Amino acid sequence: MIRFWTRSLAAQFIGFMLLALASSQALSFLISWDERDKALKAVSKSEFFSRTATITRLMESIPLNLRQDALAASETSYARFWLSEQAPNDADAWRGRAVEELARPLPNLPNFPPEWRVQPAAIDRPEERRRIVAKNAGEAWVTPASGLWNLSQPAKFAYIGQSDGFGLAVQLQDGLWLNSAYYKVIPNNWWTSQSLFTLSITALILSVIGVLTANRIARPLRRLAVSAEALGRGESLPPLPEEGPDDIRRTAEAFNRMQQSLHRFVEDRTRMLAAIGHDLRTPLTSLRLRAEFVGDPELQQKMLVTIDEIQVMTEATIAFAKGEATVEETKTVNLNALVESLCADLEEMGQRVEYVESRKITYRCRPDGLRRAVRNLIENAIRYGGQARVFVRQSPSATEIIVEDPGPGIPEAMREKVFSPFFRLEKSRNRETGGVGLGLSIARAIVRHHGGDIVLASNNPGLRASISLPVIERPELSQAARRPREKIAAQWTL
Repeated sequence: MIRFWTRSLAAQFIGFMLLALASSQALSFLISWDERDKALKAVSKSEFFSRTATITRLMESIPLNLRQDALAASETSYARFWLSEQAPNDADAWRGRAVEELARPLPNLPNFPPEWRVQPAAIDRPEERRRIVAKNAGEAWVTPASGLWNLSQPAKFAYIGQSDGFGLAVQLQDGLWLNSAYYKVIPNNWWTSQSLFTLSITALILSVIGVLTANRIARPLRRLAVSAEALGRGESLPPLPEEGPDDIRRTAEAFNRMQQSLHRFVEDRTRMLAAIGHDLRTPLTSLRLRAEFVGDPELQQKMLVTIDEIQVMTEATIAFAKGEATVEETKTVNLNALVESLCADLEEMGQRVEYVESRKITYRCRPDGLRRAVRNLIENAIRYGGQARVFVRQSPSATEIIVEDPGPGIPEAMREKVFSPFFRLEKSRNRETGGVGLGLSIARAIVRHHGGDIVLASNNPGLRASISLPVIERPELSQAARRPREKIAAQWTL
């Protein structure tokens, strides 16, 4: 889960949006909690005064013998009414009587389901009644505000259970007192099923918006990553679309400029190498002609050998430059078949090459270039070790082509130097035993152009050369980036 959070832009975007939603809801709750409680109690208080005023008018208009029945019919789960002859001067004593009345069950009250929350308050226990009365102990009667009580009959008001209940004593015209008591604990629960449903719907909508927004942001970034990876592997791609927000558009523009500069640099360098190699032919031909007029045969032979060596190096440089200048299409090939066919070709030429079978491995590469790199390593192994053993294997992090030989090997201090152009361990400069020293340089250049590398290690005895190619997902390029593919006749091409 943590890995998904760190790797997914959509997950982080949704997470931050939901965190902002939860924070805003919590802040809103803290601000409105007290206001909501006050509003609910104000509504209950206003309704209580209005109901008491209505009953007061009713008591004034009906005969005395019907009043008790009218009061009983007016009582609710949270309200009680009764008449008294004496004025309720002691507020605490009146609260005690009010709580007793509120605890009295109503004879005709239906048994509503608990989830309706219309059952009377749980004040049937004596200790609970005493606790409610004690909350307002010592508070005297007060005269209600004219905005709440607008009748001419005098009235007294008192709180019950701190502020969860109200009491009102009204003197009727005949001298009797109408007592009205109300008590209901209003649950101020913010986390209700309705709020949970609302929050869930809001979170779902934000999540959908977050996914769409994150994908819109990530799409050009993924396209940039695929293009950068393909560029690192030497593939020729069209410019990225320069669209979207300014930051992403500027990134695409910078990548296109970088890609253009890299291609121009490679082309200029290749053209320069080719030009140098070509221009060297003229003075070499002139030197060869002049060497023919040297009178000393031994000196003449030495000069011709040196000229031949320079000629071979020049031709190799030109060939190397031409090889880099050739743009080969990237294809998906059967890597095992490619290497096996190469080994079979060399074996038919009389070379001692052994290919070890392995499971099928497909890879996206420039097959001709990779074939040339593997061939250079195999020929190098045969030249110095007499034979070569070749196999392909795959690990979670790389695809490897291994070439082993039982030869003398290469000292560890020299294993990097042998990749330098024209460097040879064999100091005689005999082309029959060591070539011109470009084979490993060309092989590493090709492999690094694929995003990999060549590593030399001891084989005990002999040398092990490993072509390590990165394991990558096949780039999903846009339709415009896909070039028409030619049919591949070679047996190792898919």
